[in-house]
Amino acid sequence: MTITHHAQIDWDEHGNPHSRAFADVYFSTESGLAETRHVFLTQNELHERFSALADDGRLVIGETGFGTGLNFLCAWQLFQACAGPGARMQFVSVEKYPLSLDDLQRALALWPELSVFAEQLLKQYVAVHEGFQRFVFDEGRVTLTLLIGDALDMLPQLDGQIDAWFLDGFAPAKNPDMWTPELFAQLARLAAPDSTIATFTSTGWVRRALNAAGFKMKRVPGIGHKWEVLKGQFLGWPEDAAKPAPVKPWFARPEPLPGARKALVIGAGLAGCATAASLAARGWQVSLLDRHHDIAQEASGNLQGVLYLKLSAHGTALSQLILSGFGHTRRLLERLQRGVDWDDCGVLQLAFDEKEGERQAQLANAFPAELLQLLDRATAQARAGIALKSGGLFYPQGGWVHPPTLCRHQADSNNIQVMPHHDVVELRRENGLWQAWDGERLLDSAPVVVLAGAADVKHFPGSAELPLKRIRGQITHLQQTPASVALATVVCAEGYVVPARLGEHTLGASFDFKSDDLTPTTAEHLGNLDMLREISEDLMDRLNIGALDGEALEGRAAFRCTSPDYLPIVGPLADRAAFLDSYAALRKDARQIPDIPCPWIEGLYINSGHGSRGLITAPLSGELIAAWLDNEPLPLPRAVAEACHPNRFVLRQLIRGK
Repeated sequence: MTITHHAQIDWDEHGNPHSRAFADVYFSTESGLAETRHVFLTQNELHERFSALADDGRLVIGETGFGTGLNFLCAWQLFQACAGPGARMQFVSVEKYPLSLDDLQRALALWPELSVFAEQLLKQYVAVHEGFQRFVFDEGRVTLTLLIGDALDMLPQLDGQIDAWFLDGFAPAKNPDMWTPELFAQLARLAAPDSTIATFTSTGWVRRALNAAGFKMKRVPGIGHKWEVLKGQFLGWPEDAAKPAPVKPWFARPEPLPGARKALVIGAGLAGCATAASLAARGWQVSLLDRHHDIAQEASGNLQGVLYLKLSAHGTALSQLILSGFGHTRRLLERLQRGVDWDDCGVLQLAFDEKEGERQAQLANAFPAELLQLLDRATAQARAGIALKSGGLFYPQGGWVHPPTLCRHQADSNNIQVMPHHDVVELRRENGLWQAWDGERLLDSAPVVVLAGAADVKHFPGSAELPLKRIRGQITHLQQTPASVALATVVCAEGYVVPARLGEHTLGASFDFKSDDLTPTTAEHLGNLDMLREISEDLMDRLNIGALDGEALEGRAAFRCTSPDYLPIVGPLADRAAFLDSYAALRKDARQIPDIPCPWIEGLYINSGHGSRGLITAPLSGELIAAWLDNEPLPLPRAVAEACHPNRFVLRQLIRGK
């Protein structure tokens, strides 16, 4: 894992930003807006292409070098002026050294005519850490995916097709790594048929290298101090170059479904509401069905959930998912009411034993201080506002969320019909439609179904064999006291305690793999109090725990749902028996890749298995489901999407010879 650093910027006498690392300007100091529009918008013919988009159409723009976001904002402004109300723009940009929020604000203040767009970007410019970072604007009409890291590390992980390229690294002489044949090969790999490309440089070797990669480039008149610029079109992968390795068939995308863009989402917790929101933002009509009287009635109904990042120093798929998901959720929360719906009070994970202390030291070396900080005991106590037994790792951008509010916010769309008291017990496929039945009654039908009902997805044949397990968890509610108001952050050890929301602290949570009974028990309330004692005896005193009657304690119990590898299960479902038959050769040789299309169950998808991390992983998984269904660039690295794929389990069984 590398630590991402912010751009180091110097400001000239006119207030323009210069990169210290590359000794170059971010944009033309004389005509930045005019140059961006001429080079990138005009040469990629975006006015005509945005205007021609169908009502459910989209254009995907890719960029090397996000910088100050000027190109993105100009493209967004043009899109808003030209495109119809149902059309969408997706913008994917790579950036090794993202600007700090203060520097971005200062740079964008130079362009007052873009302020309406810049303000929206600045409001969401939080938790921008290494990896894939998804931003959603204008109720989903515009998405921005920032790939934070080195371009040659990031672009090979991208799965998608780009319709128009903005080639905008610092000048080739200043930053040659952004102008290499290896990078141009990635642009070609990702280029859609007839993709266009434009760049401010007209350097001969850049033009020749792009031609060699499969683009047909030509010089055209420039603007301002640039005499000429380059524009081009992708003709196809060069015949004399080795083709990129194909995606393995069991992770390839199912063919897009024809017909109505309607989906049934079964389960209205965090995963179901997130999935419904992501599809609705793309113009899908969504029926959100749940057996309860309202949304968020199971694990998503807890009064406070913790935005806790359990990361790895080794860049695992789970760690990458958490880092991307955390950023996406934090940006989503900016739309809610701080202090009632959520709070970024920070999360402190205590170093409660030597092994945990060693793990925290590793993490502190692997991630930037704006994400996590190692605190000694005195500093941790000052931060938390209470006496503690040890120091620990502090996540300043973490905090707590009221999950039912987040669910309601995501389900609040004209394209979503919430259907409570709809208990789907059977799915039937008839004439290209999935029918949802509650026994004798047909509830609704659609070409697509997304199963988002935690472990209940095992009731349906297509997902019955997935290794999901339920874990009962009980939380305890404790009334705030004048002394407990001092608690200023979430504090975690084996359990956790949260600053009060509306006069009540949340304390939890128990883990029980065996019980199917959701009635809260006194024994588990007392177990939660034992976990609180390990966190802070001072807080026990502040809450007058000694005066409480264990029998009178209140709280709620719910089932978490997790997978054996602790990654969620997100994506299209395949026919298990046909899969085992199609890829039986893997039993003898796992390196074989049979050229056989995956036997998908048409129109059946899943978003489940989020465990205790649903606040961080479920919203971004909704975006992942939408990307699978709409054939968009994936919002996560290809390897992470594969690590979350439902097919991973049956594939492992085959390879192990089972």
